[in-house]
Amino acid sequence: MLILKIAFRNIFRQKRRSVLTALTMAGGFTLAAISIGWSDGSYNFIIDMFTRNRLGHIQIHKNGYRDRPSLYKTIPNYRQVGEKIAGVKGVEGWTPRLFAAALASVGEKTSGVQITGIDPVHENQCTRFDKKIVQGKPFQFNPNKDVIMGKGLAKILRARIGDEVVIVTQGADGSIANDIYRLVGIVETGDKMLDRTVLYMHLRDAQDLLVLPDQVHEIAVIVHHLKQVPELAKQITKVLNNPELEVAPWQVFAHSFYQAMKADQEGMWIMLFVILLVVAVGVLNTVLMSVLERQREYGLLKAIGTQPNQIVLLVLNEVNFLALGSILVGALLGTAVNYLLSHQGITLPQAFTYGGMEFKTMYTEVNARSLYLPAITILLSAWIVSFFPALKAARTDPAKAMRIH
Repeated sequence: MLILKIAFRNIFRQKRRSVLTALTMAGGFTLAAISIGWSDGSYNFIIDMFTRNRLGHIQIHKNGYRDRPSLYKTIPNYRQVGEKIAGVKGVEGWTPRLFAAALASVGEKTSGVQITGIDPVHENQCTRFDKKIVQGKPFQFNPNKDVIMGKGLAKILRARIGDEVVIVTQGADGSIANDIYRLVGIVETGDKMLDRTVLYMHLRDAQDLLVLPDQVHEIAVIVHHLKQVPELAKQITKVLNNPELEVAPWQVFAHSFYQAMKADQEGMWIMLFVILLVVAVGVLNTVLMSVLERQREYGLLKAIGTQPNQIVLLVLNEVNFLALGSILVGALLGTAVNYLLSHQGITLPQAFTYGGMEFKTMYTEVNARSLYLPAITILLSAWIVSFFPALKAARTDPAKAMRIH
């Protein structure tokens, strides 16, 4: 206890030096907290936008569909499957989809398209599809032979709201499926490549055209929290109990995107190392100078019987007190900045594209990781770099130290 009291009082003997050291550590903590909050916030924001707005967090297909998509690999009685999924705690919603390749013509313009049949109610709830329509209106509740095009596709076909769209494709019964539809909306998903090919239809219209009654190719599931995805995928697999259905989390069906995001997130550790190095150099310089200036003091302590290990503890505790105070200040500053940026975000000078989607504003995140990682980093770095000056102080020769003026 006496060592702790002396160590605490020693902090205030050189107030300017102590303040500068504390500021170095507090600044390092704040930068590390913001860096981690920025990394985690950007990571989760991009993933949520990429999955929630388009793919879903979990996808369910007929076995083998993901590897070799086929018109005939469908999920029958999808409503019963959806009802089971909705009963799993943590699931926010589910939406069925039907896919097919086709030719679409507007006037004299023709282009290959990807038909995507959607249920308007479920799709709007899960992916906010109706909010992405930039011209026209969303689908009605009942099928009415309406279609919605991606913005890029509408430009290729020079299509306008109200135009007739002729669609030709192959039905599941082997027939040439064709019909005339009316363009009621133009959508912008954020993925320019997708918007150049996609043509949305009401699910029942798509089922009639493709001769696939009450069948879909995919069920996309949206969950409340990204961290729950792996566990919920296992629960859904157990609830469905159907070996013919494959349940895949986004890390599996969007594996290349997942790997790219993980690689980007690794950059955070480089930033943390640089901050650690700056803090360590600052603390080492301060503690070493303090030890060199106080050799008479350490010599006197040894002369009156103070053990070397007690001197080591004295120096380390001085640094620990500074570190703890700096961590408290840094935690307050880091949390405040992360909280502000998590709501207002940072508008980038130039938008960037990731996974086919364009991002203009990025957000930080307030989480436990942005506090405990910098705290551990600051404490360890301060303790490690101050250990060597502490050993030097413990090895002070009392006879020589007493002659120093």
